[in-house]
Amino acid sequence: MARESVAPRPVKRLGWGQRVSRWDVKVSPYLYVSPFFVVFAIFGAFPLLFNIVVALHDWHRRAGMGDFVGVDNFVWVLQQPMFWRSLENTFSIFLWGGLPQLALALLIAAVLDQNLRARTFWRMSVLIPFVVMPAATSLIFGQLFGQFGVLVPNLHALGLFTESASPFFQERMLSHIAIGSMVVFRWTGYNALILLAAMQAVPREYYEAATVDGAGRLRQFFSVTIPSIRPTLIFVILTMTIGGLEIFDEARLFDGGGTSGGKGGADGQWTTVVLYLYNLGFGDWQDRLGQAAAVGWILALIILAISLLNLLITRSISSSDAPRRGRRRIRPLAPVSTSSTETIVTIHEGARR
Repeated sequence: MARESVAPRPVKRLGWGQRVSRWDVKVSPYLYVSPFFVVFAIFGAFPLLFNIVVALHDWHRRAGMGDFVGVDNFVWVLQQPMFWRSLENTFSIFLWGGLPQLALALLIAAVLDQNLRARTFWRMSVLIPFVVMPAATSLIFGQLFGQFGVLVPNLHALGLFTESASPFFQERMLSHIAIGSMVVFRWTGYNALILLAAMQAVPREYYEAATVDGAGRLRQFFSVTIPSIRPTLIFVILTMTIGGLEIFDEARLFDGGGTSGGKGGADGQWTTVVLYLYNLGFGDWQDRLGQAAAVGWILALIILAISLLNLLITRSISSSDAPRRGRRRIRPLAPVSTSSTETIVTIHEGARR
């Protein structure tokens, strides 16, 4: 019997709704993330690229773009004594504000990591200085260190200073300490919460083993806590360094626009690099946008160099730990008779597995 021929099945065409659905699956993820890239391109990438053009031209705020000068603006900036003075001021203020800030942040994080009552209240309280606007903080501390503030009259009564004016607005090092105290006040709580989150991620077994071996709180902090939060600690140091080199509000408003007019002191005692940049481009000095842009790029290169140095240090630390990571699998805890240091090292090696 002859085999009946089967007609070919017609090709099914997609409807309009199905096509739209397929396009929605493919295109919608890009549409969701596109606002960020559009905003970044307008307010981030374009100003960054345009700043290169400004730095390579003789650009003035009033006269506009002038002739192409190449790297002459960078050479001019590097020849200015005030630039190097502002760079020294920036690093000095960073040290006076960064080192105490890191020490206090570690201390506050260690205290908040304990079993306290009303822990949420205390953790939220350390963020109050961070919420305060930098301008308000600068004005308050400026009054505190002023001639008629709280600190200077008491110092005069003790005979430490005999001048009628406030020494914090006259002496260079004292002004750096005062501005550094603003940085400590504002950023310590923020960094403490970051370190606290890292401390809470440390397994409690580490502390239990150290307690069994007789290690006290101080020994546990330096032998268990610090090594365990080392990556977070490096991150905090890096971000703190970048923020310290970009300090502006505190130095600009320290004297409330008084005798120095917000320029960083009558003799540039506390002029930072960013404040020097602002005075070049937008202050009453010389109206030099080209040189101001060059200062911005020099500061960016300094920050980049510090970031690369941090990367090299991090990689060297990781490479030094690599041989120990592949040596052994998880091992049980050492007996009680073992020293606390050996027990903690054993636990760390097991946890890395």
